[in-house]
Amino acid sequence: MKYKCIIFDCDGVLVDSETISNKTLVDMAKTVGVTLDYDFVMTHFLGKSLQYCFDYIEHLAPQKLPDTFETEFRERTFEAFRTQMQPIPGVHELLSKIKIDVAVASNGPAEKIRLNLTTTNLIDRFEGNIFSAYDINSWKPNPELYLHAAKSMGYDVKDCVVIEDSLAGVQAALAGGFSVFGYRNPHNKDLFKEINIPLFDDMSILDRLLV
Repeated sequence: MKYKCIIFDCDGVLVDSETISNKTLVDMAKTVGVTLDYDFVMTHFLGKSLQYCFDYIEHLAPQKLPDTFETEFRERTFEAFRTQMQPIPGVHELLSKIKIDVAVASNGPAEKIRLNLTTTNLIDRFEGNIFSAYDINSWKPNPELYLHAAKSMGYDVKDCVVIEDSLAGVQAALAGGFSVFGYRNPHNKDLFKEINIPLFDDMSILDRLLV
């Protein structure tokens, strides 16, 4: 393998959390008078910061979001993560074959990343190599998170490859000078049409594509 380190996004790449998070956003938007289409949310909010999602809802709402909105969102989603979270199909098989260093870099807070990786029995593979945008106050599509992860892992950009499922994440990786592979699913398959990066839809075979 020509790379020395693989940096994974978390939501939608390692764990299937997007469905839970976005269903919760749709439900909570209704409580403030905003009706959102679930399919639109799955596409439009993919890879965006939570603040972006809240700002979008607040722009459509008749009044400001309550101060407890984020706290309630975290409580609802974390409870669902504990009971419903599943790993992306094939990710355990993939990680069992990879012998180089791996890391995870996500727009989510570290507490959320750790919970999701623990629930899906992935935490042991990423322990000590978890990087959150909240730690550096810079979110994708800005490249700083991936640059921070690579530097912290002790590797040059050229030695790393990023695995992403969102346009914002791909933009962040490319802006940082990284090689990037796009993991395609039914919700994001149209997002990558104008970006010339390698795409794949079976996580279990990614190791063969990285040689």
